[in-house]
Amino acid sequence: MNTTQRPIEKISRKLALGLLALSPFLFLGTLDTHASPAAKLGAYPGKPSAQKGYVSPWSLVREPSAGQTEVIGGAAYGCIAGASNLPDTGKGYVAIRRERNRHYGHPETLKLVKDMGAALSQRTDQLLMVGDMAQPRGGRMESMHRSHQNGMDVDIWFTLAPSPKAANILAPDGNDPPSMLDDSKRKLSSRFGDDQLFLLKTAAQRPNVDRIFVNFAIKNGLCQSIKGDRSWLNKVRPWWGHDAHFHVRLKCPAGSPECKQQPTVPQGDGCKNEVVSWMKKPVIILKKDDRPAPRPPLGPARCVALLKKGTTDGGVQTAAK
Repeated sequence: MNTTQRPIEKISRKLALGLLALSPFLFLGTLDTHASPAAKLGAYPGKPSAQKGYVSPWSLVREPSAGQTEVIGGAAYGCIAGASNLPDTGKGYVAIRRERNRHYGHPETLKLVKDMGAALSQRTDQLLMVGDMAQPRGGRMESMHRSHQNGMDVDIWFTLAPSPKAANILAPDGNDPPSMLDDSKRKLSSRFGDDQLFLLKTAAQRPNVDRIFVNFAIKNGLCQSIKGDRSWLNKVRPWWGHDAHFHVRLKCPAGSPECKQQPTVPQGDGCKNEVVSWMKKPVIILKKDDRPAPRPPLGPARCVALLKKGTTDGGVQTAAK
């Protein structure tokens, strides 16, 4: 990886915000144009938070809905009915930051985590650290996430932990494990080794995994170093951030006809013009903006109904409850 380090380039706030506005379409799938009237009007029964954003009503519902499991909508505009909750720990894995209440998902997502943990346990006594999955009914989170809405996404940290207790000390909410990149942010560091490669390859080779998001410099490093079978690199997609964890997205499962599948990834290993173009991108620096963020839509009509189903206060359970 003889990549020349590029200086950080400042770009106008207007251009940067424009790029970020496009990100749900570029990364997280096209938003559903058939949104409910309430969603189109920007209805959001929350109030501005201390961070000048808006409290997501999805984050205030503490339990999944009862009944059959069904994925509705897409990763960036959807929800999940009848979600399952990943246990705190299992063979080869530990779910961190449980206080966020984001360890729900489709049974196939839970199976992915458990299978990866079991596979890792065959080679090391270190544990896989599992981060955000989805909220009890999916929907928009109160964070930088625009995805993780329909129960088919899961974040997995590259750093392994020696025990569940150590994992929660290493990665409390607000303190991420170390990046896998060096100081230039353009090359892999010595922290990225055989175990990290094993995790990526194990996930990518599962037939029901749709794509895996990693930092573009990690993708470039894989492109430069992987020999032999490179077919699994096709699912490893470059994106901003994702230098300390990778984001796995599964395909729409059977029994969920309203699940929105992203377009198929392009053929090939994705190691030519695609990675080259990413390595040329500037680093975006945004100036602080104290204005409240716009209210995001609640989701498709069926999701709005799911939000209200069997809960109090019109679908919103206050933090006091």
